Amino acid sequence: MEFSGFFAKNKTFRPKKKVEQGTMRYNLHKKAQASLNSGLDLRVVVKLPAEEDFNDWLAVHVVDFFNRINLIYGTVCEYCNKETCPIMSGGPKYEYMWMDGDKYKKPTALPATDYINNLMDWVEHLINNETLFPVNVDVGFPKNFVPTCKKILTRLHRVFVHVYIHHFDKLVEIGAEAHINTCYKHFYFFVTEFNLVEHRELEPLREMIQKICV
Repeated sequence: MEFSGFFAKNKTFRPKKKVEQGTMRYNLHKKAQASLNSGLDLRVVVKLPAEEDFNDWLAVHVVDFFNRINLIYGTVCEYCNKETCPIMSGGPKYEYMWMDGDKYKKPTALPATDYINNLMDWVEHLINNETLFPVNVDVGFPKNFVPTCKKILTRLHRVFVHVYIHHFDKLVEIGAEAHINTCYKHFYFFVTEFNLVEHRELEPLREMIQKICV
């Protein structure tokens, strides 16, 4: 079963962000989806298609990963609360502080559910900003586009870390293990193909990466 089809029957954490139909970026989105669903090697699927613009390829994937991670967290968010997860962590060695330069001007310890709520609001605001993620392909991307996407993907990866470390038993319980593993492998091969997430951010899932991303 295709990933989004499996999770569609479960709770969605945030409304899905769509790529506008009739645009070149929508065609790229469909191409990426078709490749992902075809059973091809994910290492090959993530590579930049010939003659395509890297920024367009990156924009499509950032939106897609945002949607998929929303779906994944939506399946476990009822088990993730201030009592079960009083800090945003990926095991005893890793705690993540939230800072957005607006409401939180310095790194702040938050319960996981509050951290992820703030994170998803922050990402949603960025990808809906047409100055940063232009809808019209005739409009160029700003100079801070790639650095901003790196920050988005780094923070989205922390949701994977939290879900795998603290809520994986629930995903196994509903039979979602293979689906989240496929989504994570896709994410991992994409960010490592283009050096978008620093190695130290991947470290909390190193043992699992060695098992499923070889």
